[in-house]
Amino acid sequence: MDINEFLAQVYIGNTVRDYLWVVGSLIVGGIFQYFISHRISDLVFKLVSQDETKLNKEQLYSLVGSPLRWLIMLIVLFVCTSHLDYPESWEMAPRTEFGLRMVLHRTYLLFLGSVITWIAIRLTRFIGIVMLERAELTESKSDDQIVSFLVEMLRILIIVLAIFVMLGAVFKVDVGALIAGLGIGGLALALAAKESLENLLASFIIFFDKPFIIGDLVTVNGVTGTVEKIGFRSTRIRTLEKSYLTIPNLMMVNNVLDNLSLRTFRRVSFNIGVTYDSTESQLKEIVAEIQKLIDEHPHTNQDGEIHFVEFGASSLDIMILYYIDTMDWSVFLNVKEEINLEIMRIVKEQNAEFAFPTQTLHLQKP
Repeated sequence: MDINEFLAQVYIGNTVRDYLWVVGSLIVGGIFQYFISHRISDLVFKLVSQDETKLNKEQLYSLVGSPLRWLIMLIVLFVCTSHLDYPESWEMAPRTEFGLRMVLHRTYLLFLGSVITWIAIRLTRFIGIVMLERAELTESKSDDQIVSFLVEMLRILIIVLAIFVMLGAVFKVDVGALIAGLGIGGLALALAAKESLENLLASFIIFFDKPFIIGDLVTVNGVTGTVEKIGFRSTRIRTLEKSYLTIPNLMMVNNVLDNLSLRTFRRVSFNIGVTYDSTESQLKEIVAEIQKLIDEHPHTNQDGEIHFVEFGASSLDIMILYYIDTMDWSVFLNVKEEINLEIMRIVKEQNAEFAFPTQTLHLQKP
């Protein structure tokens, strides 16, 4: 038996040549899928990126590389299997009737639609990263919020569109009738998704009213942290303890929210106590010198108040109240430390001493 006769032998309705062609195509597709996916990624990178971007092609490939390889293999699988025929003895029903052909065909279409949707979502994410990088070059943070909002909206639209397309193309559902039916059952759907709809409306309020934007330090419902992401349903906050909290947008809108980033100053208020053997002149000088220090410091305003306020249990108490013109936590601590050290120096220069809790016991002889 020569090679041609061997290749022409028929097994399960197909020749050996057909089976070898399928196997060879799958091997070639598996080998070249990495090369093809890289070339497609390069093309997409040139379309959506620019030379000055800090992003690189590997970041794009890490996002779309895997779904692109799946798409290539699905296309290769379709081309390969199109050369194979089912044995006539199986008497299989056509694709339009329920049977193995229909199940396999619709399963393939379902996988193909899912992979295309996966690629679209990943591409949207990469475009969002590029746009966000450019938005960070501007001083305003509103455009950062707009980019995140649009990317989230596009992702949801892609998913919804993909569901309707696959319902129509794969499961042969009358999409028009389905949408009309949703109008009839819209009330029940709205009641079932009441909380989600409320959070969605709250996200639009946040977007247009702008009580806060990405990067702001806020306090809401007892939580203080920096806003890192504003989504359709929730807002992500990085707390001072570095926890990553997800708070529903409805809670962000309905609760009293303190946007700490909009403050012009940080308030500092505390008392210091000097010993009771301090004289009147010493107290006056300490108060005057600290007041001068607060008024002349480059990071405080003119609203500082320094006063001898009360006679404490073991000290003469001086109230210190001032405001530091920064919202940067590190700068705030540095300025506060600098002023505290200067207060210690002033008290020492006046030959006074800081008081500490003391108790005097009087012993009486029997």
